[in-house]
Amino acid sequence: MSSFRLALLAFVAVSPVLAADLPRAVTPSDFPVPGATSVLLGRDLFFDPILSGNQNIACASCHDVARGTSDAVSLSLGEGAQGHGMARTGNGAKRLARHTPSLYNLGAFEFTRLQWDGRVEADANTRFGYRLPEDLFLERPVSSTLAAQALLPLIAPNEMAGHPGENPIADAVDQGRITGLNGAWDQIAMRVASVPAYRTRFTWLLGPDEPIHITDITRALADFMTYEFRASDSPFDAFLRGDDEALGNDALRGMALFYGKANCGSCHSGPFQTDHEFQAIGTPQIGPGKAHGPEMADYGRGAITGQATDAYRFRTPSLRNVALSPPYGHSGAFDTLEAMIEHHLDAMTSLAEYTGETARLPRPGPADVELGAMMDFDEVLNIAAAIEIDPVALSPSEISALINFLEALTDPIARTGRLGAPAMVPSGLPMDGTSMPPS
Repeated sequence: MSSFRLALLAFVAVSPVLAADLPRAVTPSDFPVPGATSVLLGRDLFFDPILSGNQNIACASCHDVARGTSDAVSLSLGEGAQGHGMARTGNGAKRLARHTPSLYNLGAFEFTRLQWDGRVEADANTRFGYRLPEDLFLERPVSSTLAAQALLPLIAPNEMAGHPGENPIADAVDQGRITGLNGAWDQIAMRVASVPAYRTRFTWLLGPDEPIHITDITRALADFMTYEFRASDSPFDAFLRGDDEALGNDALRGMALFYGKANCGSCHSGPFQTDHEFQAIGTPQIGPGKAHGPEMADYGRGAITGQATDAYRFRTPSLRNVALSPPYGHSGAFDTLEAMIEHHLDAMTSLAEYTGETARLPRPGPADVELGAMMDFDEVLNIAAAIEIDPVALSPSEISALINFLEALTDPIARTGRLGAPAMVPSGLPMDGTSMPPS
């Protein structure tokens, strides 16, 4: 071992910052252990367009393992579009308001808040222990936050449900009939139950006389995602478990910066590099936004809590497998790790100088709005005023070392998944090309 590496390892071992902030290693006890029957059932459902209103899009269409369980674009074109990545097109398809998040490790026990604004979260004071947005409520208990979250894309018009007049599920959503008999969730469950292969497999789990409920479907989906997208065997994990050779010199330098000078670890803390809290970092607001106040604005957590102090705060994402899932930020405004890091180093300047060059937006047509709220000077000032991270000075070589460390958070098996896509799905519907390589 070189003298430089010995010195670097010695620094890592004795640094008071690192000693306090290096996380513990991830262990199997951080995750539930789903049964094989449910995992395999969830895999078929994850890849089956039967869950969408028009039966033309599946969970895997946007959460594609070949694209880091996201879709490799800043803001995707939603339901009704075709293709993947930058090649996705569709007449009339709407631009989604936020970047599609990756799914790595979301089944771990500590993930009790999901979505960029945390609108799905564990809450002991809420019916069945989980809070949903927009006056929705659970009809039955669910197994996890991930299972609760999986309910929402099914009834989102631009994600999976479709639009009024296109199918009965979309009509029910438009009329506000989500829960109850013949509500949107019930219609999806009945559609799945009408497929003999699905009915048989749910019978194995539920019993022969138990109707399939939407929460049974999302539990299977969550079990599959928990198993398939677990990422806990990266070089960094090996280092934490005592393998001093697991990280190269540049990654070790980057780790020291991450938990020291660069101050990344103040928010990206814990075993999954997230504090599960919400931060205002001044990410440029591109795309249609959420129409919070000014047109195309997105207040993030503030729209959920109603607190002015939460405006423009978004959930701290886990950084596991972060190198596999660009672009970055709640709006996907930055297409590389380098660009995202440079924004963190001087968020105010980055926001003021943003031109959209680091965005990846498939183009539906000439009327597409790209910069969104960035064209509203007052709204940009509002975003800037909320910034709560301090500038940090890093040299180009330090940024490079930091990227090396972030790449060392990649679990090699995550590049393909543990099971991968099935050869076909029980509904017989065509699968949505999810085995295509990234564009």
